[in-house]
Amino acid sequence: MDEHQTGGERQGFTAHAWRIVGVAVTLVATALAVGLTQGWSSSDRPPTAGSAAPVPTAPVLLNGTDDAFLQLLIPMNEGVLALLEHLDTRPAEADPSLRALLGEVREAHQAELRDLRGLLAAGNVPELNIHEGHQMPGMVTDASLAELRGAPDAEVPARAAALLRAHLAQTVVLCRGEQTAGGSPELKALAGRIQQARTTELSTLDRRPGAPETAPVN
Repeated sequence: MDEHQTGGERQGFTAHAWRIVGVAVTLVATALAVGLTQGWSSSDRPPTAGSAAPVPTAPVLLNGTDDAFLQLLIPMNEGVLALLEHLDTRPAEADPSLRALLGEVREAHQAELRDLRGLLAAGNVPELNIHEGHQMPGMVTDASLAELRGAPDAEVPARAAALLRAHLAQTVVLCRGEQTAGGSPELKALAGRIQQARTTELSTLDRRPGAPETAPVN
């Protein structure tokens, strides 16, 4: 392989990455315009996202919105799992109101990661961490985790709940955007299940004892 061919492949890979970034911004902007009109109560709790219908192993066709959704939601889920790992290291008495929800959130997010990566592989698309270092809405970043590590134990519950709520609410918005503009029926179905799970988790988070009043997700 000569240097010209290698350079061309490198340029093509870079162009693909930037195309995904552009679509991601478009997806967020489009999704923000879509309202969520119905919530879920704890009695209406859907199954864990990814458990209702297994992700197919056969090839799937992904459009630009599908690519952007997958490449954004994977690091978002990883960020929340890092948040939960940190909370495991804090004194249990510092955040008792969150403990009942954390195990459920962890299980759902781990299952979603398996399904999201499965669809990415089925679409023959490489996983790209194109949002590393970016301050994306709902993303638990290294910076926010560093602030949480330095916070007094008494402040951890409120700060962690705020990070978790921002993530859950933004994921609802992104899932609605995927269902509106996505091309893969398999991914759109998964986005619908994730949206249901997030809405339930939001309801549980906001109804816990001592939770501050929050505006509904639109």
